[in-house]
Amino acid sequence: MRLFILLLILAFAFGCAAEEAPSSNDEMRLAREEAWNKYAENRLQDETLIKETQEQALHLGDVVMRYTITVKGKMPEGGYPLFIALHGGGQSDTPDINNQQWEQMGYYYSQWLNCGVYVAVRGVRDTWDTHFNPESYPLYDRLIEYMILTQNVNPDKVYLTGFSAGGDGVYAISPRMADRFAAVNMSSGHPNGVSLVNLSNLPIQLQAGEFDTAYDRHSVTAEYGIYLDELQAAFGGGYVHRTLIHFNAGHNYADYSPKPLMVMTDSRAWLESGERSVTRVDCFPPDYFASFVRDPYPSALIWDLATRAELRETNSFYYLRAPKTTTGTIRIDLADNSVSIKTEELNGDFEILFNEEMVDFSRLLSFTVDGKTVVLQLQADKALLAETTLDRGDPRYQFEASVKYSDLLSLPEAAPQ
Repeated sequence: MRLFILLLILAFAFGCAAEEAPSSNDEMRLAREEAWNKYAENRLQDETLIKETQEQALHLGDVVMRYTITVKGKMPEGGYPLFIALHGGGQSDTPDINNQQWEQMGYYYSQWLNCGVYVAVRGVRDTWDTHFNPESYPLYDRLIEYMILTQNVNPDKVYLTGFSAGGDGVYAISPRMADRFAAVNMSSGHPNGVSLVNLSNLPIQLQAGEFDTAYDRHSVTAEYGIYLDELQAAFGGGYVHRTLIHFNAGHNYADYSPKPLMVMTDSRAWLESGERSVTRVDCFPPDYFASFVRDPYPSALIWDLATRAELRETNSFYYLRAPKTTTGTIRIDLADNSVSIKTEELNGDFEILFNEEMVDFSRLLSFTVDGKTVVLQLQADKALLAETTLDRGDPRYQFEASVKYSDLLSLPEAAPQ
């Protein structure tokens, strides 16, 4: 597959080299559509894609990610929503428990689903981190790409949900792949200390039973709800979330149904003072997801580079790209052809990627970096368009221009207007 992709990059880049780069936003929009159509046409003829989708099994080295797929309802305008569901189980001496849990997850949430592509993923190993072994992350990328190409999935309506060990998976996957999802649901899992800083633009629903005391899942779920409250306050917005502590429930509760369930009115008050007043809430993940569509180009973006999946082939996160050797935290604010950049403990370089949906290429683009302002005129690059089309296999993450942070630092400051 790597050879195929390399050849496609070269063919695309050299095929476009003699052509003039598009100059207007309308021309760039058409160029992106053409690039995506060529990409899709080539990928759908790829023997690996054909074999893996027929067998419903993705391969990376000696690791295999199997999945089942259920399609429900008439395809909406823009494509189906995709629901990726992660089973319980985890550490096991034999595959039997995880196989049984995987089979159950094949219908667990889908039985009440009205419309969408529902994919139940089998954990790649029978380990406690069954859903987030190192190889899992690039396989999720490939799975989403395949669903966009073969099942008419809307790339801005991809959702992730998981129960128990699957909930552990949601905690682990969502901050490392936040740019892939529109919203996620975690039921009865444990975060294992993962940072959620990268969820500034990814809504999350947290659920646990009030008596799910194993590994303190009940209290840790409430604590992570408070943690998200604090992130929201610290960054002045974002971090949309809902925390549901199920009344008089242990590890299991009927989150697989849209029937309202009793949950604590205030999860913080329950944790801190034992307050047990309740309210009825529809906890069904697809109903929670229905309010959210991914914004691939958020105006405010935070990337904690310490929370990454090392084996992912892409080095991109939303409209940022950085080598895996770069460390620190990047914060971007994007508005009206201006970009504000703040970094913390940054060691290394990164790029900001642009397309015509984000900025007007006919106007100057202003950057503010650590109090210094520089101004640039972006130039469209067809080779970059080809490269980024291949990078994530996502039509919303095609970019025509990029600017390196190190180059901004070396430019002279713009004269005051």
